Amino acid sequence: MATIKGVSSFSAEQEAQALRKAMKGFGTDEDAIIEILTKLNISQRQQVLITYKSSIGRDLIDDLKSELSGNFERVIVGMMTPTTMYDVHELRRALKGAGTDEGCLIEILASRTNEEIRRINENYKLQYGCTLEEDIVSDTSSMFRRVLVSLSTGNRDEGMYVDDALAQQDAQCLYEAGEKKWGTDEVQFMAILCTRNRCHLLRVFDVYRGIANKDITDSIKSEMSGDLEDALLAVVKCMRNKPAYFAERLYKSMKGLGTDDNTLIRVMVSRAEIDMLDIRREFLTMYGKSLYSFIKGDCSGDYRKVLLRLCGGDD
Repeated sequence: MATIKGVSSFSAEQEAQALRKAMKGFGTDEDAIIEILTKLNISQRQQVLITYKSSIGRDLIDDLKSELSGNFERVIVGMMTPTTMYDVHELRRALKGAGTDEGCLIEILASRTNEEIRRINENYKLQYGCTLEEDIVSDTSSMFRRVLVSLSTGNRDEGMYVDDALAQQDAQCLYEAGEKKWGTDEVQFMAILCTRNRCHLLRVFDVYRGIANKDITDSIKSEMSGDLEDALLAVVKCMRNKPAYFAERLYKSMKGLGTDDNTLIRVMVSRAEIDMLDIRREFLTMYGKSLYSFIKGDCSGDYRKVLLRLCGGDD
């Protein structure tokens, strides 16, 4: 369930003028900007974007960028970006920014649906003139690269059918590729975890526990390391419980010293209209504190205000 639902009736013209007023003249009315943009959903914001240009003759995103700064600006610009393009920009930043942001690549590619991945691929190519796959290949290496390339095809079986005999076979295969042998046959893990449907994999994980006497995640942790381990764990977690996966991403972005703002912003912006309520519920269950209280204690100023609006409330 979403925390940002939009309003049933609104005037794009009025909202565009109100945004202009919030930025015109001396000083910026950040509260007004937060108020307007968090009450609208992503498609309503796109209407305001177009109306702003046709009525005022200026580009809303350029205006926001020149008036705002820092993390607050990044959240607001993210909210103004259509969902697919937001993922595209994040992937590009993760690949071509300063150093590779493996966590971002893993998070997006492991959690998006086939349809979302297809749209990402299409828009990536249009935006940057090369394919997402080409950039992944030039920027990552070895088995981690192969897992990302596999996920970026958006070709996972999305059916509901569980072939019990195949589930037994897959579980046995994973056991023999990891726990049972010296060294690990990583290709087997990739082939099964990146292509089978969710219902089937949940069955495989159950059978696996029976054979190996441990959870598949524990095997991945003991058999793999680094980015490859993170990627396969993300796939398993997303299959089991996607909101819990995002709850953990948020928790890790804020716990300890310093904040991983990239992750915090991306998850808050990209999930607010999809499953933020579910993420909040999982967060509370997993960590015994509300997501709201975590954000409140970790961030400040307008950045905190807008994230709390995306969070939607305290639990």
